Amino acid sequence: MRNSLKTGMTIGVLFFAVIVAYGLVKTAPEPPQVEPEEVAISVRVLEAEKNRVQLEVISQGSVEPHQQSELIPEASGRIKWVSPNLVAGGYFAKDDALLRIDDRDYRSTVARGQAALTRARAEEELARYELARMEELVKNKLTSQSSREVVLRNYRIAKATLQDAKLALEQAKRDLWRTEVRAPYDGLVRNERVDIGQYITRGQSIASIYASDSIEVRLPVADRQLAYLDIPLGYRGEIVEDRRSLVLLSTEYGGKLYEWQGQLVRTEAEIDSRSRMVTAVVRVRAEDNPGQPELPIGLFVNAKIKGRWVENIVTLPRAALRNRNQVLIIDSDNRLTYRTVEIMRHEND
Repeated sequence: MRNSLKTGMTIGVLFFAVIVAYGLVKTAPEPPQVEPEEVAISVRVLEAEKNRVQLEVISQGSVEPHQQSELIPEASGRIKWVSPNLVAGGYFAKDDALLRIDDRDYRSTVARGQAALTRARAEEELARYELARMEELVKNKLTSQSSREVVLRNYRIAKATLQDAKLALEQAKRDLWRTEVRAPYDGLVRNERVDIGQYITRGQSIASIYASDSIEVRLPVADRQLAYLDIPLGYRGEIVEDRRSLVLLSTEYGGKLYEWQGQLVRTEAEIDSRSRMVTAVVRVRAEDNPGQPELPIGLFVNAKIKGRWVENIVTLPRAALRNRNQVLIIDSDNRLTYRTVEIMRHEND
């Protein structure tokens, strides 16, 4: 019974304490309401201006020949002379002699052909004279028609022999002309595989050459970036002159910066299924780059492909973006607010 009394007194004390605390809270004066003070902060701002912007596609690639050939002789024989320019890196102009084959046998063939032609011409003239004489005899009924047919056949054979001799002489002269191998265009030698005294055969490759008037650079471009260049899907052949994009090529060599101008002339037909890249082909012509050194084959260059123009574009630094597609703007009350924007493309700041 004593324990029950003790427990009851404890509960009573706790209840009284709760009542007192509640009364104190209810009767306490309310603190004054203080409006939060606005604090102005210093921010760096940019004025958003809408401009007309030309898009660019950045890529890299290596220089390759636009036109390249295997130098192949059309005559067989022993080499008696090689041009000093027929070496790797050597320059040559169109129709320059690069190699000569011993032509003595070919000259003899030409001489025999001329003799055969002279003989065939004399035989044809004699046969023609005999045919004319026989025609006169037949007309005067002094010989038979069968005799005329024999003479006519001999004339036809002589005429065919003369034609064959003419063709043989022309062939012999062509073969003689082919003993001198000439350059098909202005260009340079990639490599050569002959020397004086070597015997070469017709159709044997003796050197690799390429034209120097223009070169090409193959540039990988992401398929989504083709829209910047305004090239329709499946465009066939070379792009027409007035639709070609300007391409600026640059590289550092020996601590010096070099630059060239080229044109985007075509895209290759296939899209790489793994990288989703399209190969754009740029052509660089010597006439478009006066005073500039020729681009060496194999040189690695950086490229800027000038694309189409777009209107109402605002250019901002990457640091101005918030939450990937939002920017902070200052409204008419001089307050900062978020605005969602449509991002066309990212470029290096």
